[in-house]
Amino acid sequence: MKRVLQESNRVEFKVTLNDKLEKEIVAFLNNREGGMLYIGIDDDGHPVENLDIDSMQLKIADRIKNNILPSTLGLFDIVTEEIENIPVIKIIISSGLEKPYYIKSKGMSPNGCYMRLGTSTQPMSTALIDEYYAKRIHTTLRNIPSPRQDLTFAQLKIYYQERGLELNKKFANSLEFFTSEGKYNYIAYLLADENGVSIKVAKYAGTDKVDLIENEEYGYCSLIKATYQVLEKMKIENITKAYVTSSDRIEKNLVEAIPLREALINAVVHNEFSREIPPVFEIFSDRMEFTSFGGLIPGQSKTDFFSCSSMPRNRELMRVFKDVGLVEQLGSGMSRILRYYNKDIFEISEHFIKVSFPFFSPNENENIASGDKNGDNNGDENKILRLLEKEPDITAKGLSEKTGFSTRKISRVIRNLREEERITRIGSARKGYWMINK
Repeated sequence: MKRVLQESNRVEFKVTLNDKLEKEIVAFLNNREGGMLYIGIDDDGHPVENLDIDSMQLKIADRIKNNILPSTLGLFDIVTEEIENIPVIKIIISSGLEKPYYIKSKGMSPNGCYMRLGTSTQPMSTALIDEYYAKRIHTTLRNIPSPRQDLTFAQLKIYYQERGLELNKKFANSLEFFTSEGKYNYIAYLLADENGVSIKVAKYAGTDKVDLIENEEYGYCSLIKATYQVLEKMKIENITKAYVTSSDRIEKNLVEAIPLREALINAVVHNEFSREIPPVFEIFSDRMEFTSFGGLIPGQSKTDFFSCSSMPRNRELMRVFKDVGLVEQLGSGMSRILRYYNKDIFEISEHFIKVSFPFFSPNENENIASGDKNGDNNGDENKILRLLEKEPDITAKGLSEKTGFSTRKISRVIRNLREEERITRIGSARKGYWMINK
């Protein structure tokens, strides 16, 4: 099935780079879910050829950084994407926390502030501008002074060098390491060679916190270094187990490696460090749990959280994590997690977000004894396809009840059927239905 792009509240097309770039970017920054601006696509969603991709990307980055206020660093990503085998430019814009964003030369007025209304970009009213400004979050890490001012950044420079990037003498300014008073801020503190922040990794013998067998701390160093240390620790703990069936030897990690990495990095980079509570990582006999503090970002709903739209709590940290290769692309982490697991692995409260990865068990894979390595053989797919044809609006729970498969297995089969383009989801996750592609 050919992929068809359409403009929406979160998607805008431009045939080429023009003088409306800043206007569109500002509108997405002020949008609750951010958005994506494609350069090189016409109004019908078809790509145009002969774009000077490299030169245009540099111009776009320069205009966004220099022509929009407040600072947009860490809030946008520029990538190349192929549509119909033709390269186009895709600008991914996060929803900013310091609304209203505006065009620098126009000021904080209806001439400079814009918002998305359906598929169009419209000026913001003076009343809405005033309302946003009154709610603007000023307690970002950038505005909190570092507890220490004798900071050094040798570790950070090494990570940049490994990516082929050099930090010059003005790097602290470009990475926004100073408060408005010219003091090192909390971002600088977290990324410095020495600080008082540590990340705890606890391991328990059972399924509860009664029998603690390991309690390690990684930190008191650059948050980048600490994150790599925790990643390595969890990689070691995420052992591969072998299961021998009547016809196959199946090897599988306790937890899927890609979602584990994405959830771990998300827990660090989106943690509410201003409360001086670092994220916690726990290993039980049947699961891994990652807890970050701060809950949802003000103005963010659970739908926003799972929609894979990017709304970074700590955009300055996000920018550095992306620079050193820990984050690939804005908003991509959640989609990688949900490709393997259901939303119910997340627990969201007012003060924290916890993700719990259950360990793989052959008991959850009903067809493992029949020699099917993935547990999603053609017979299972056809069984689910027949049910979807009879009841297009059936839920995963309903499929589980009718087939006897676990909901995790149902999700895997549905994912495979979608990737094979044998089914298509019409409408929303809650009120939509499945269409069988003939």
